[in-house]
Amino acid sequence: MVASSEGAARGRQRSELPYRMLIAASTFRRLVRARELLIRDTHGRLTVRAVAEQVGLSQFYFIRGFSALYGSTPHQLRTRVRLARAQELLAAGVPVTRICMQVGFSSLGSFSTLFTRSFGQSPTSYRRSVQVPRSFEGIGIPGCFGLLARLPPSNSREATRA
Repeated sequence: MVASSEGAARGRQRSELPYRMLIAASTFRRLVRARELLIRDTHGRLTVRAVAEQVGLSQFYFIRGFSALYGSTPHQLRTRVRLARAQELLAAGVPVTRICMQVGFSSLGSFSTLFTRSFGQSPTSYRRSVQVPRSFEGIGIPGCFGLLARLPPSNSREATRA
């Protein structure tokens, strides 16, 4: 009798949910934890297999579940995180070669190609477009105004008057 009352209680709880879970709650928690591990692993020392083992899933089930939940593979997530960190470092003026190695790429050529494909400009061009000119540093002008000074004129008539 106890087993049937527990089953009835579970049935009521499931029917009260506004949606049906397509993935077990424990698997969901494991995949969320795995995503956090991948994001925190800035140097790429953890392999996909190691992350899967840490969260208690097989490598293949982990990749399939991760892709289904987040819409990208663990490798794609890691690459996006690395490129976002590279953007931050470029804006800070760090040399491209140092950034390449610091964010976990082993080849400057593949890093530059991937960065260009992802953001539409090379790492060096990106740095030039977001860095505040040195002439504005230290004189109390906020960075956003320094960037405005580098914008092209919005109107060709205004450019000829100046």
